[in-house]
Amino acid sequence: MPLPNLNPLPPGVSVDKKGDFSGFSILAGNAFTIVLAMTQGWDLGPLLVIYWAQSVTIGVFHVFRMLKLRQFCTEGFTSNGQRVPETERGKRSTALFFAIHYGFFHFGYAIFLLSGMFGGSDELPEGAAAVSKGGGDFDLIWLVLGILGFVVSHWFSFFRNVSSDIERRPNLGVMMFLPYLRIIPMHLTIVLGGAMDAGGGWMVLLLFLLLKTGADYGFHIVEHRVLQKKKG
Repeated sequence: MPLPNLNPLPPGVSVDKKGDFSGFSILAGNAFTIVLAMTQGWDLGPLLVIYWAQSVTIGVFHVFRMLKLRQFCTEGFTSNGQRVPETERGKRSTALFFAIHYGFFHFGYAIFLLSGMFGGSDELPEGAAAVSKGGGDFDLIWLVLGILGFVVSHWFSFFRNVSSDIERRPNLGVMMFLPYLRIIPMHLTIVLGGAMDAGGGWMVLLLFLLLKTGADYGFHIVEHRVLQKKKG
């Protein structure tokens, strides 16, 4: 079954492979979220929902990225004590495993966030309690726009990554692991959310947004450099 064409550019339009427009798109998505947070007076709650959706978006595009690989290596990548074969079957089984594991991981995050937003905060951990305080204080349309901003930015990033993968021979095991690094900012925010919320003020929130943006772009750079292995 052929994969859908996710190319965001019109037919015949090429990508300037010397420019990191995918990194720019990620910065643009974060900048859009910062503008929404500052202009709409958001607190931590709606931002965690948007960043959770961003993380899910990263996972979805990453599955397609693995499935679109033409050549790859599996050096050091084993399953049940055996090296994963550098075949179509090995690629698809890896993508399926990642989709299930990453999906359940984020399902657990979703339950945590929803319980914080709608289940009250009396017996919740500090991070979830901070989410509950923002549960009803934002407009759904702006929330959707914030999510769509990341969907569009990672769509462009996906196309750039696929174009780069064709010229190289990335390690499938490393590629499967890298998205988990991208969710570190969200994980730390949930754990430390109570402390951040207790500090109060838009300056604290803006600092968090800037740090998260820097982490996002930093992991983007790491991902590109780690996977830039020329074809053997």
